[in-house]
Amino acid sequence: MRTQHFHFIQLFLLTLLACGFLNWGINPNQALAIDIQLSMEQANQALADGRGSMEKAVKVEDVAVIMKAAEHAIRVGANPEKEPCGAHAILRTRYYWLEYFGRREAAESKRQKKPVRMPESKIQEILQMPYLEVEIRMCGEEEFFAEGVDVALQQGSLMARPVDVGAAERGKKNPGDIPSYRSRFTARFAYADFDPQAESTLAVFFPDGKLFNIETDLSKIR
Repeated sequence: MRTQHFHFIQLFLLTLLACGFLNWGINPNQALAIDIQLSMEQANQALADGRGSMEKAVKVEDVAVIMKAAEHAIRVGANPEKEPCGAHAILRTRYYWLEYFGRREAAESKRQKKPVRMPESKIQEILQMPYLEVEIRMCGEEEFFAEGVDVALQQGSLMARPVDVGAAERGKKNPGDIPSYRSRFTARFAYADFDPQAESTLAVFFPDGKLFNIETDLSKIR
């Protein structure tokens, strides 16, 4: 069952779906590494950074840049621009969600033509979210190749198991003559179960015994 915190994110996303833009980019001088002890001051700064990035978006082309930069900042594994079928994962941390909703605030403010801000109680909910959300994307040779897939986060002798794993979506046909399909699924890991700043490996298991690994340096994800 999803927590109240995660349920809020779903509701807020649906509310602002019409303004579905993503991040403009990240400051190259910004220190990275997952921080699970963010203060309210840091949270408000993350929201402000998100709003500032969205305010730069003027044209549709700007949105494409925003989306690409946002995904790059929280992605581990293969670069889909160079390896369209390379396995990779998107890691959504507390900091990510704060910047994300800062961008939502800016987008909704533009739409309503007045400042829109998230209530402090909802910011607190994000600061207390106990899970790291991981979306894994991969390719296979047939439509249902990802059915029954599972994942673990390995750190040396430690293997963290997710608190829940969503069903993989039905494979979508890739363009071209060679038969291949792309799919994705989402898992959530409790921060208490792993070191949020360590080099790690996402081990993806298939029911037929197949296994592949995605190298995951958490110290590079904020």
